[in-house]
Amino acid sequence: MNSTVVRTLLVRGMLAGLLAAIPALAYAYLAGEGPVDAAISFESANSHEHGGEELVSRTVQSTAGLATGTLVFGVAVGGIAALAFCFALGRVGRFSARATAALTALGAFLTVYLVPMLKYPANPPAVGNPDTIGERTTLFFLMIALTVLLGIAAVLLGRRLAPRWGNWNASIAAGLAFAAAVALAMVFLPSGDNIPRGFPAKDLWEFRLASIGVQAVLWTGFGLVFGYLAERVLEPRTAPERTKDQATTDRVHTPVA
Repeated sequence: MNSTVVRTLLVRGMLAGLLAAIPALAYAYLAGEGPVDAAISFESANSHEHGGEELVSRTVQSTAGLATGTLVFGVAVGGIAALAFCFALGRVGRFSARATAALTALGAFLTVYLVPMLKYPANPPAVGNPDTIGERTTLFFLMIALTVLLGIAAVLLGRRLAPRWGNWNASIAAGLAFAAAVALAMVFLPSGDNIPRGFPAKDLWEFRLASIGVQAVLWTGFGLVFGYLAERVLEPRTAPERTKDQATTDRVHTPVA
């Protein structure tokens, strides 16, 4: 794949990430802001520090701040996922551009978010000891790096085993190896959970479900939009042209009565 095509796919991946972030933003606002407000209320009720003025109002945080963060995140991960797509195309099987885009989005959702979240689940912004934010952030990104590397290793293992074991058996073996390695990492990495005593379990559960939902919406949207855009680049013939050619072929092969 030449550099011009890669650059075109990179731009389209960023565009797909931006478009996918719009429904993710709507979901985050509708499903996630309630638990965040509840967490802030809990912190305010149990905090011994009074006074002071917040630099950014809660209204700005829940509107412009949320929109900016979500849209910028969508553009960034869209570009990264597009580069991953360029690497994966033709290397993980004889899949079309749309199928490869869907697999790339699924792999990103699993390795970059869902699996690391099982070890270090998402917490509302106001929950947790602020003195441990740096440590928890480091552990979370370490888990992401390990999961991505283990995912790549699982793909390479599946490709190596496929000629001898067949695609189905090789995929199962690679998946089991990935799960076992991730389980070991989760056992040996330190825990980062420090939910304060008395925090409502319902609010925590709703926030974590909303966090998963935002990522699921984002990556589903990216897979669909980028699959379409990548197909237009790699298979540039449009559907109307294919239909016209097919109609011409049918007329040529239809006997005259």
